[in-house]
Amino acid sequence: MRLRTLPAAAALAALFSSVVLAAPASADSSTSIPVWGVSDTVVDGVHQRVFISDSYDNQIVVTDFTGKVVTKLTGLSQVRDLELSPDSGTLYAAVYGADKIVAIDTAQLTQSAEYPTGDQTIPSRLAYADGKLWFGYGDQWDSGLGEVDLTAETPTVTLDLAAGHDFSSPPKLYADPDNPGTLLALDANISSGPIVVYDISSGTPAIRVSAEKGGFYHDAALTPDGQNVVVAGPGTRALTEYRLSDLSEVRTFPTVSEPETVSVAPDGTVAATVLDTDDVGDTYVFGTDPALPTSIRNLSHTWMPGGGHSTNWSPDGSQLFVLTGSSDSMQFQTVDAPRKYAPTLTADAPSKATRAKSLTVKGKLTANLAQPAGTPLQVTRTDLDSPNGKSLGTKPLGTGGAYSFTDTPPAGGKVKYTVTYAGDTTHTAATASDTVDVSRAAPTLTLNNNGKVYDYAKSVTFTAHLGTTYKNRTVEIWANPYGGDKPNTLVKSGTVNSSGNLSVTLTLKRKTVLTAKFAGDARYAPKTTTSTVGARVKTSTALGGAYKTKYAWSHTYYYFHQSKDPVVTTTMTPYPGRKQLLQIQVYAGGIWQTTAKQYFALDSAGKSVVTLTGTPPTGYRFRVRDSYISGSGDSVNTTTYGTWKYFTFTS
Repeated sequence: MRLRTLPAAAALAALFSSVVLAAPASADSSTSIPVWGVSDTVVDGVHQRVFISDSYDNQIVVTDFTGKVVTKLTGLSQVRDLELSPDSGTLYAAVYGADKIVAIDTAQLTQSAEYPTGDQTIPSRLAYADGKLWFGYGDQWDSGLGEVDLTAETPTVTLDLAAGHDFSSPPKLYADPDNPGTLLALDANISSGPIVVYDISSGTPAIRVSAEKGGFYHDAALTPDGQNVVVAGPGTRALTEYRLSDLSEVRTFPTVSEPETVSVAPDGTVAATVLDTDDVGDTYVFGTDPALPTSIRNLSHTWMPGGGHSTNWSPDGSQLFVLTGSSDSMQFQTVDAPRKYAPTLTADAPSKATRAKSLTVKGKLTANLAQPAGTPLQVTRTDLDSPNGKSLGTKPLGTGGAYSFTDTPPAGGKVKYTVTYAGDTTHTAATASDTVDVSRAAPTLTLNNNGKVYDYAKSVTFTAHLGTTYKNRTVEIWANPYGGDKPNTLVKSGTVNSSGNLSVTLTLKRKTVLTAKFAGDARYAPKTTTSTVGARVKTSTALGGAYKTKYAWSHTYYYFHQSKDPVVTTTMTPYPGRKQLLQIQVYAGGIWQTTAKQYFALDSAGKSVVTLTGTPPTGYRFRVRDSYISGSGDSVNTTTYGTWKYFTFTS
């Protein structure tokens, strides 16, 4: 039997079992554990620990009753079965890959002894009975039964004790102090599935009774008195209980999927896990009254692990420990009220609805043990007016577990209806919810100045106007300047004035997207509007090298000797990668005509110096300007044309 408690502890557990329901309820839990694959688990009630053998990682992982890791016992090559001594002082482990059995002090969590079983014996199965440690060893048909006599001054190992039975694989072994002189062996890996009950009262095993029961057993557990065994068979065959005295069938426990592991509580309640390929329920709890339906839970949405004992009751039988998952993603599941039925509750509301109009919510509450009509369900509505939830009272369960109720949502937006069943002495609580998108009116929200362009560093006032709303009169104004180096920034947030306006004044140095935001309220939907404005650059052009200036032809002209090259110096608002467009025109045929234009890079200070070379003709009028063209090197400002500078050449 996998669960070991002192007889006195078991008696106390039975004595106080009637007050368990009076204790405060605690929630089921799930904890990740560093286990790759489970070979066996045992529960130590004295030290409040669970031992998990992981043959893949050659270790025993030790946890508390919540699955929190206490320590890891490593270096145990392909460790398999575990067995706890009756006083919980020693844990025995079959170290398959090292041909030995080791003893571990459960208080100190250190190895206290080891018992070599012989070269190539590869022990894998253990059971403690009558002061001896019995073990199954070998491989396939070369398997046998052995013992370590712990009562001897120097413990001795004896092999070949099968009493004439030819095992097809190392036998799964089970024993219980309440049924002394008895050792149970399952020949589990053959279709005939012999169950062999040994009489070990003389110290030498003798077959008391044997019967073929269909084989390929995945797991087994003795009943609390050690008189019966419950085996988990293959396929969808039910769990079956047999009497050890004659191996007659006592009871079957129906499942819809292949049983994987089984455990029996001190009061005789049977828990089992099944493979659950269809994800409909993986953990079964069968009460002591066969007339009552089975309690079924779905602890995992993946197939349940097989190949090792991974389900155990707590020492007092109040909790169930189940390992789920596989590989490196195993979970330690603690079920706090395993005997209760876990109902399924659904809630179905319309996806959309109109505010202030009636809607209907419906659903079902189902369980293996059905609740009667009239069972109260608590209903809560959560919306923008009641963000912490508003009770709508209780609604009665109808026939067949169905329910429905109507409600008129006063607020729009996302409205959630939560239905709760509080549970009772035989059922756990359940909660379900569904959300309705309830309509809200569209508010008016505007923001001025869209499309306007302003000079560099101009102070501009932006005004957001909010129309009629329900309660919320707050507006935010955000400014997002062009260029990746400037973040979108909240520049004003507040309550609009009596005219519905909120204003902010900004100094514009770049193109900017202004956004006004209204978060909405219980009756009006959120609204966002934008206004994009331009900002020119600041630019100036200087001509160097002229010998004089003179006002002529309605402009100031710079005069250059034909032999002197004019120097054009541009100063512009700087920005990384920015360029300026230099354009030269000549007045001919009564119009200004472009003779040259070219982009020149600005330095980090926003300056560009260009020398106009060549031998220009005298007597002609020229002009030059520098401009910023958005998109030429960057796009953070609006295209800005500089002021023309006029010049001419003389001989």
